[in-house]
Amino acid sequence: MGRHRKPPVPRVRRGSVIALTGLVPAGLATVTGAGDGHLTDKLAATVQHQFGGDEDQLPQPEAAPPAAAPEPLLHEAKQVAPVGPPEVKSVALPEGRVPSARPAGPLGMPGIAHDAYENAERVLAVENPTCNMPWNLLAGIGRVESTHGFGGKVDDDGNPLQPIYGPILDGSLYGNNVIATSEGGDLDGLSGSYRRAVGPMQFLPETWRKYAADGNGDGIADPQNIYDATLTAGKYLCSGGLDMRDPGQQTRAILRYNNSMAYVANVMAWETAYGSGSAPAAAALPRI
Repeated sequence: MGRHRKPPVPRVRRGSVIALTGLVPAGLATVTGAGDGHLTDKLAATVQHQFGGDEDQLPQPEAAPPAAAPEPLLHEAKQVAPVGPPEVKSVALPEGRVPSARPAGPLGMPGIAHDAYENAERVLAVENPTCNMPWNLLAGIGRVESTHGFGGKVDDDGNPLQPIYGPILDGSLYGNNVIATSEGGDLDGLSGSYRRAVGPMQFLPETWRKYAADGNGDGIADPQNIYDATLTAGKYLCSGGLDMRDPGQQTRAILRYNNSMAYVANVMAWETAYGSGSAPAAAALPRI
């Protein structure tokens, strides 16, 4: 590093009250001397006395301390803000991967799932603070949709050991909708004309493409990845300006996932349970 010359030190001139008022203690600046023709002399004398009698030299301001580095928003080394829209796709992964060994979360929740839910809460608090999304609401969705990725069969990067798919929505299963479309086969693994939900948060391919988010900062929005799926679920629930602190608005948001009040009751029961640490009563979990 090269050395730099100090900037020239301003000279204190007796004839300038404006030049002095920024240097004089606050108490002295309030002196009123409308009839005193020696006010500038008094101000200059005070400054010179305070600075050791050297009328040409003033003290240099101290350098400001360096600002602390901002805390990362995402899990571990994951990027804070994506550089552009994520690539929407499901990533092929090798066999032989093992479940994450993270310590369990509340009520035995898999630690990797707990981390993903909290990560989504932190990101949404910045991206959409008026939504007030709590991690345990996302945990309620994840518990009902896939039991947190089939009970935690997810590796340490958030990818399930085996792809997670819902039933084919062709009308053969009682109570399920029929979803016929020619799009989405690259996400749900189907080449036919019907669709199925995908990943630990069970998104239909069309819905995923609309709200897809990159929860782990790798530039990809994969519905199978629990970090991506959880953040996308949060975006989906928050859309339309809803506030999760309002029970009515939270109910409306959950009904987007499944238009069933029994489903809402289950999600909210698990949300409360994870927040309190007490398992839900059976009566609070009606059959969906």
